[in-house]
Amino acid sequence: MKRILMGAVLSMAATLAQADELIGSYVAYIGQDDLYNSRGARLTEPWQVLRQDRANYHRFGISQAGDEWDPFFGSMENRGIMERMIMNGSIEPSAARILVNGGATVFVRIYGSGGRGRYVNVRVVH
Repeated sequence: MKRILMGAVLSMAATLAQADELIGSYVAYIGQDDLYNSRGARLTEPWQVLRQDRANYHRFGISQAGDEWDPFFGSMENRGIMERMIMNGSIEPSAARILVNGGATVFVRIYGSGGRGRYVNVRVVH
């Protein structure tokens, strides 16, 4: 019985570990254009800035040197879940502050399964 239980636990752990995979990644430089929304309001949250950066890149054709294409945030619907994806993922508080001030390069890894994003991990280099 103990072996069966242990086997079931290990199988579940393996399934959960395999459920999320790297579905994309990109590098972007956060410039002044990324710090303001389409109405000109200053953005104050990291997810807002990252979302605007991707909208600028994919929708408005605004990019800075170093910005890369990504396979996920070209969709407005996918950009709309950026906040949840950051909350489910990781970004250091100090990195979040640097990102919101602009002038930083971000490395973003997008995780999910079946083409659906679940979380992002964000690293910032100032």
